[in-house]
Amino acid sequence: MMKIAVAGASGRMGRMLIEAVLEAPDMELAGALDVASSPALGRDAGEFLGRDTGVRIVESLDEALARAQVLIDFTRPEGTLRHLEACTARAVRMVIGTTGFDDQGKAAISAAAQRIGIVFAPNMSVGVNVTFKLLETAARILGDAYDVEIIEAHHRHKVDAPSGTALRMGEVIAKELGRDLQKVAVYGREGVTGERDRATIGFATVRGGDIVGDHTVLFAGTGERIEITHRAASRVTYAHGSLRACRFLAGREAGLFDMQDVLGLR
Repeated sequence: MMKIAVAGASGRMGRMLIEAVLEAPDMELAGALDVASSPALGRDAGEFLGRDTGVRIVESLDEALARAQVLIDFTRPEGTLRHLEACTARAVRMVIGTTGFDDQGKAAISAAAQRIGIVFAPNMSVGVNVTFKLLETAARILGDAYDVEIIEAHHRHKVDAPSGTALRMGEVIAKELGRDLQKVAVYGREGVTGERDRATIGFATVRGGDIVGDHTVLFAGTGERIEITHRAASRVTYAHGSLRACRFLAGREAGLFDMQDVLGLR
């Protein structure tokens, strides 16, 4: 039985992860972590399911990680980096689905991966990662003859934009086209923008309601358009992908991986 701890235990994604771990026959919930301001502190992690798991939601990293082999973290960059330091010190592996890291944060994750196994991906969905592969193929075949626009939509509570998934889509496409995304990305347009630069990759962001996550990549050519879309109807897809990532880390003491590695799509 893999012993799993979950960060952000009282949040929407945290609860989905806890439910998935409790339902997995090869996993055991070993810890539940949340911020000091959470009203759920001290409660059983399975209370929202009407279950008594014996695992209390705590703010103490020492307590949450005491029995854990892997920590699944879908929180905020600042919190994840604190958890990363604690996991590195305790040889606890990590599955990181948090988005919005700056270059310094990404460098810290890479450095920690020299000591612990980490799966770090902007989206843990199996379907999204298959979509990345489709985008790679489309960009390679279509080349520079098609304009690329990426449209993403998420719920009103999401705090970063564009989404980590949308940015990863841009990175995959830019790499295939031999472009540097940091130089060619356009994040929104307003006013008299002039004619579109063919080398650019555009991003458009929608925030509203309870949209779990929609992503569409538009390849617009002369006389035709190709659209590749992924829509998530439930966060359960992220939870199930995260458990696959945990299983992948079972035999890996150190190293930095993503879902392409987990799913054998390299």
